[in-house]
Amino acid sequence: MRNMSFALTTAQVRAGTKTVTRRMGWTFLKPGDLVRPVVKSQGLKRGEKVEVIRVPLRILSVRREPLERLLLESRYGLMECVREGFRDDPVLCWPQDFVEFFCRTHASRPEDLVTRIEFEYT
Repeated sequence: MRNMSFALTTAQVRAGTKTVTRRMGWTFLKPGDLVRPVVKSQGLKRGEKVEVIRVPLRILSVRREPLERLLLESRYGLMECVREGFRDDPVLCWPQDFVEFFCRTHASRPEDLVTRIEFEYT
């Protein structure tokens, strides 16, 4: 089973409020696959171990879409911010702020294609 890092959204996965994640890559996933949610899996210092957040996640759907879809379709963008686990976040609950956050943390642009991964908790 592959590890999937949630370093930036550990709290949302722990709380079970996140059911969608966006990634650069990860196009190989298929519905039904299981992944182990971890805090981080790469860049561990000597002696550090992978910290598992919770039980495996089951992948429900995988698709590629431009990140800017969250901006172009306002209702979709608001719903996706909730699915990303930011319903109660005063900043990241807004599509514009979420897209800026994503671009800053993933060295990407709004027009870039990202992989939208929907999952459920097992």
